[in-house]
Amino acid sequence: MSGGRRGAVRWLKSTSNRTFIVWPAALWLTAALLQGGVPTLNLWGVPLLVWGYAQYRWAGAYRTRLGGGGPGLSNPPQRLVTEGIYALTRNPMYLGHLVFFLGLAVLYSGPAWVVFVAHVFWFDQRARDDEAGLEGLFGAAYAAYRQRVRRWVPGVF
Repeated sequence: MSGGRRGAVRWLKSTSNRTFIVWPAALWLTAALLQGGVPTLNLWGVPLLVWGYAQYRWAGAYRTRLGGGGPGLSNPPQRLVTEGIYALTRNPMYLGHLVFFLGLAVLYSGPAWVVFVAHVFWFDQRARDDEAGLEGLFGAAYAAYRQRVRRWVPGVF
């Protein structure tokens, strides 16, 4: 595989690139094809797009600053972060992705709702897998954190 092709594959493997670039473009194109031109947008989705992306960026920077490592778990934190937004939800970055997908569903409607629902299940499984790895990394401290803080929505689930 050539270097350019390898780089493109690596770029596409990035969840954030797919969430914030590929899916919005694909859904715009789908809506344009279904509507026969420039798609009609429900602008009530825009605040959700902004919120989701901002939460993803802010939570990643916060976790990296306090816990070390990188924003993704391919470069895991050296310290467990349990304060700030991480005191409210164990997965604020993934939750930011889901809020963004909700914004896309509101913005485009139709097939975008299927994409949103599919990602709810995908991110839930990914969070479960990541949490198992974090418990292996941080042991009892992570297990106690998991007992105190909900996976997604504070006080709900």
